[in-house]
Amino acid sequence: MSALLAIAAFVAVASTTAVVLQRRAVHALLYLIVSFFALAVAMLALGAAFAAALEVVVYAGAILVLFVFVVMMIGAEGPIPGPRAWIGPVCLSIVLLGELAYAFLVEPGLLAPAGSGTPPAVRPKEVGMALFGPYAICVEIAAFLLLSGLVGAYRIGRRDAGSRAGGGKP
Repeated sequence: MSALLAIAAFVAVASTTAVVLQRRAVHALLYLIVSFFALAVAMLALGAAFAAALEVVVYAGAILVLFVFVVMMIGAEGPIPGPRAWIGPVCLSIVLLGELAYAFLVEPGLLAPAGSGTPPAVRPKEVGMALFGPYAICVEIAAFLLLSGLVGAYRIGRRDAGSRAGGGKP
């Protein structure tokens, strides 16, 4: 398990570093997708399958769709990424895919959580009770931050569109 966790951590650090170093937003989003998947693999290696599934669905799915929408809305995407832009994310994704294949096919017991037997089932009701119980204020703050980021991106995009059209202040 420690080797799988180390490889997933390396891929997560490498892809997150690439996110910060990219000059184009679309290229940074490609590496961010790989980073989120690497974190999901790390969670899976630690025995938190439900958290890994939530990482993929919520972050790699919903949040990145929002990021892509904002990038397209403010017009920061530039030209379509060429084949060279895909080399880094594809190589890191192949490492993650090989790691998952090894974990599931060669040593299926490797991903079982420490302890005896099967892990306790986590129902959606329990997740909802935890999120909107002691962590309710954190969920509301995150929702407020995402909404304010979306409004800010809309305002920036609207201002740029107005200045290009030759119109006055929006």
